[in-house]
Amino acid sequence: MRELDSQSWEREVLAAEGPVLVDFWAPWCRPCKAIRPILEQLEQEHEGVTFVGLDIDRAPELAARYEVLSIPTVTLFEGGEPRRTVVGARPRGHFEEAFDEWLSAGSGPSRAAPPDVRPA
Repeated sequence: MRELDSQSWEREVLAAEGPVLVDFWAPWCRPCKAIRPILEQLEQEHEGVTFVGLDIDRAPELAARYEVLSIPTVTLFEGGEPRRTVVGARPRGHFEEAFDEWLSAGSGPSRAAPPDVRPA
């Protein structure tokens, strides 16, 4: 999972050709560290989605722009826009369900998200 910064954000997320799943995290956040292996596994299994991380301590302006108030926050971007967000440490199945349409190479959500998942 590649780490981004403010300089690479536009190129790697907003101008990306396909969906990008962004893990908003911080080094001091234990729940963030707990979900990283889950996201790395999903990255290895799903080639159609790019997985990246963004340390909110190094890019607080991006965290503010996307209203990241709690971490971990995982947001899927498509076409330069946030499409779906999961807040908090969740089990692998929760991420799979929340981002299923993209992980299965779909073009966007076609069913309701789990109750604690908010459309971005």
